[in-house]
Amino acid sequence: MTAPPRQSHQRTLSILAIGALAFALAQTTVIPALGDMQHDLGVSSSDVTWLVTAYFLVASIATPIFGRLGDMFGKERYLAVSLALFAVGSVVCAFGDSLTLMIVGRGLQGMGGGVFPLSFGIVRDEFPRERVPSGIALLGAVAGIGGAIGLPLGGLLADQVGFHWIFWLSAAMGVVSTIAIVKFVPESPVRTPGRLDLAGAGILAVGLSGVLIGISRANDWGWGSTRTLGLIAAGLVVLALFVLFERRHEQPLINMRTMARRPVLTTNLSTLLVGFGLFGTFVLVPQLAELPEATGYGFGLNATVAGLLMAPGGLMMILVAPLVGRIGERSGSKLPLVVGCLVAAAGLVGMALAHSSIALIILWVCILNAGVGAAFAALPNLIVQAVDAHETGEATGVNTIMRNIGASIGSQVAASIVAGHLLATGLPEDQGFKLAFLMGAAGGLAAGLLALLIPARRALTRQATASHATVAAETA
Repeated sequence: MTAPPRQSHQRTLSILAIGALAFALAQTTVIPALGDMQHDLGVSSSDVTWLVTAYFLVASIATPIFGRLGDMFGKERYLAVSLALFAVGSVVCAFGDSLTLMIVGRGLQGMGGGVFPLSFGIVRDEFPRERVPSGIALLGAVAGIGGAIGLPLGGLLADQVGFHWIFWLSAAMGVVSTIAIVKFVPESPVRTPGRLDLAGAGILAVGLSGVLIGISRANDWGWGSTRTLGLIAAGLVVLALFVLFERRHEQPLINMRTMARRPVLTTNLSTLLVGFGLFGTFVLVPQLAELPEATGYGFGLNATVAGLLMAPGGLMMILVAPLVGRIGERSGSKLPLVVGCLVAAAGLVGMALAHSSIALIILWVCILNAGVGAAFAALPNLIVQAVDAHETGEATGVNTIMRNIGASIGSQVAASIVAGHLLATGLPEDQGFKLAFLMGAAGGLAAGLLALLIPARRALTRQATASHATVAAETA
């Protein structure tokens, strides 16, 4: 018996959300367990961080490729493939007894990066027009929700049953999501004829590898070291060549003319700043709470309890996402993005100036995450509103890359600031945390101000339609 349309859409959205949550959790659940992994695998603290680097690197490369494949050959099909590879990688990590094997597993987990652009595309293609903003807002917020609850969940699992269970949880969610997608999620009818730009994908992979590896290893190698600067510079040069190559390609992996349009470009730059300023500071709160009480600003909490301080923030994101969706349905997503960035920045300013009690920290975490949740719910909607349906996968894929790059830079810069302000005992000074939180607030403020330049909803629709007409004329 066929489910009624509304019930079918709710079921589809629930399945997509579970898959997106599985991928989002995998970004952060490993962070509190890195110490245990280092000990069990017998590797250095520098080497074990490759488990984070490998995941973000592969995810950033896979995201636009899966988005493009979904646009060409079917979003449901490639979403199932993406999550199946994620599940396989999770099982590899769960059985992993060496750093090499676990890096391979984390790389396979990163193949789940296609979940967000493909899910956004399915919602746009399958849902009634008036329900698209709410659906995309929920999926966008899941990225932040996973970051907020991944830290306490990872710490809890590592402390109570061992870090391998982090990956068994990921595997279970990946398998369930894959089966549910194949069985219940309808195939999208929207297709973009063409072939995959393999050369462009290779150039993009090389460029992103240079930039992301350089950024992720900067604290170990030094921001001014030849290796760090050389990798980042080489990566940027290759990415510039990628842009030139794609502009001349008949069937590009990423349509650079679309990416250069004001609404898309401005939204992507705002996403970069949101990732840098707001998402990149998440790990600082548990780190501050774990410091000894004798410092005068730490609370002496263990890793599990310190991570739980982020849990109320995850609840705030869950509450905010539907509200952002409803606002998006009525008047567009620009206002929620601007307000969300400013609210999150205010939360970080509060955190910097007043973190003398657990109650205050929870208050600021809730304010911060309410803002981050609003921003993450609004950003993909703005991209979807600015492009035509056949470009949804590649456009939201690029937006996801911008978020990942911003978060990578922000977390490394924040860690560098804290590491640069140490007591004689080697513990971080309070001043380092204050400066890192204020840096995050500056990023959030800049994102909010930049978002003011995004055109209003009707202008977005007109520009998307005009772009489609231009592309059609060029290919005729």
